[in-house]
Amino acid sequence: MTERFFLTFTCPAQPGIVALISTTLAENGCNIADSSQYEDVETGRFFMRISFSVEANGNRDKLKKEFAAAVKKLDATYAIHNQSKKMKLVVMVSRFGHCLNDLLYRARIGALPVEIVAVISNHMTYQKVVVNQDIPFHHIPVTKENKPHAEAQIMQIVSDTGADLIVLARYMQILSDEMCQKMSGRIINIHHSFLPSFKGANPYKQAHLRGVKLIGATSHYVTADLDEGPIIEQDIVRVTHAQSPSDYVALGRDVEAIVLARAIHAHAHHRSFINGSKTVVFPASPGSFSSELMG
Repeated sequence: MTERFFLTFTCPAQPGIVALISTTLAENGCNIADSSQYEDVETGRFFMRISFSVEANGNRDKLKKEFAAAVKKLDATYAIHNQSKKMKLVVMVSRFGHCLNDLLYRARIGALPVEIVAVISNHMTYQKVVVNQDIPFHHIPVTKENKPHAEAQIMQIVSDTGADLIVLARYMQILSDEMCQKMSGRIINIHHSFLPSFKGANPYKQAHLRGVKLIGATSHYVTADLDEGPIIEQDIVRVTHAQSPSDYVALGRDVEAIVLARAIHAHAHHRSFINGSKTVVFPASPGSFSSELMG
């Protein structure tokens, strides 16, 4: 029997990093199944992600100790993640449920290595949908007056559930700078990609009036700068002059759902690294898109 792990690693770029890491793993009985690395010449940072296996009865404490000693001089930030552990998610939603429903399905069939431990909404629209899947639903209305108290409730749920990540699945409330900073790198958002061209209400109608030919979606890490966090995933769908504003909205829903799922897949598989104002996102490991229930 073997156990499988992900190693995520970043440090200042320098010679010999790959050789040092692979040699250390090999000397501790580890078998590397998949490896990706990247050096950003602009920032001088090196990034690496390795999927490896080791005997289940092996000495993991010894491996961690020897690995720490080996990379001590590299000024590195790294982590070793057990691949069998599902990432815990708190999903937040308002009135539009296409992304929520997509995530509930993907989590249920095992297409995403996540456990949705709570759903939070400022509306009651999706309460039955959530509780019917035995997931706790929390209704937390938000106003200008109660926003600090509402965010305190949200953070308490995150703490109580041990959530690793907050997913804003079309949650139409702006988070405070304090919450964004406290959860830095642990909140993912989804929105249309028309910004900054079409802001405010009815962006799809605005796009239709301008004859836009591409509808896109962007998923990114949330920062205090609204909708300007490091981008994880994007995609587009083409439209024509003959399609209506409602067609734009329907196509936008589809691309938003799949882009958000891809971003969560990258984060949950530890493929995404924040690199200043952008990200490094490595390709998926072979077999990582398979699910427990296959149609």
